[in-house]
Amino acid sequence: MVEEKAPYLYYFISDVHLGLKGFSPLEREKSFASFLSNLPEESAGIYLLGDIFDFWYEYKYVIPRGFTRTLGALSSLCDRGVNVWFLNGNHDVWTYNYLQNEIGVKMLDEMAIVDIEGCRFCLAHGDELIGDSSHLFLKRVFKSRSLQRLFSAVHPRWAFGLASGWSRHNRLSCGQDFNFRGESDPLYAVASQFEKSNKIDNFIFGHMHTAGNNTTPKGAGFYILGEWLTGCEYLVYNSKSGILSWERGCQPK
Repeated sequence: MVEEKAPYLYYFISDVHLGLKGFSPLEREKSFASFLSNLPEESAGIYLLGDIFDFWYEYKYVIPRGFTRTLGALSSLCDRGVNVWFLNGNHDVWTYNYLQNEIGVKMLDEMAIVDIEGCRFCLAHGDELIGDSSHLFLKRVFKSRSLQRLFSAVHPRWAFGLASGWSRHNRLSCGQDFNFRGESDPLYAVASQFEKSNKIDNFIFGHMHTAGNNTTPKGAGFYILGEWLTGCEYLVYNSKSGILSWERGCQPK
C-alpha cells in the first residue's frame, strides 16, 4: 500500500487586481489562473490577502465578468481539497457569499491570526491598519448595509462602469513608484506594536505593492507581498521544513 503524504505547502498572495484596465488585463488573468491550476500536489492551502479583484460586487443574480478562468481554477483547488482563504482588500471589499457558497472559499477578517502546524502568522491586507481618517471613513461607508442596498439598485452596466473607471484612474494616476521601506514602513510599526502582547512568528501584509521583508524588534518575520501588475512576488511556507520563501509567479506577456 502506498502511503499518502500530507500536503505541506502554503501560499500567500495579494494585489493581483484582476479586472484593472491596464497592465495587460487579459494576459494577467490567464497567467494567474494558470498559476493556480498548476499548484503542485503538495499544496495544502492558499491565502489570498486582498485586492485579488480590482473591483468586485455581487448582485443577487450577477457577478462581475472577466474572471472565468480564475474562478474555475479556485473551484478546482477547493474540489481537490486545497484550502483557499480570502481576506478582503480595499478594492474587493464587497464580497458577500458567492465565493463561499459557489466555490468553497473561506473568509478571513482583517488582522487574522492563523496557526499553520505550530507557526503563528498574522495576516492582513493592511489598508485598514494604516489608512488615514478619510480612507477609514470611506471604508466604513462601503461596509454600510444601507449603502449596499442602494448600490444594488443601480444597474450593473452603470455600477461596474463607474467603479472600473474610478479604479483605473486612481491606479494609473498614482503610477508604480513604490519602494519597500523596511522599518520605516507604517505596517512595520503596526507589527511592532501588535507583537508586544501577541506571540507571532511572521507578519504578512499586502496593499503596499512592494515585495520585501525584515524582522521585527522581537524577531518575528515582517513581510510585504508584491503586486501582480509587474512583479508577481508571493510567499510559500513549507510546513515540513519551517521555511518561508519568496517565489515569483507567471509574468503576463
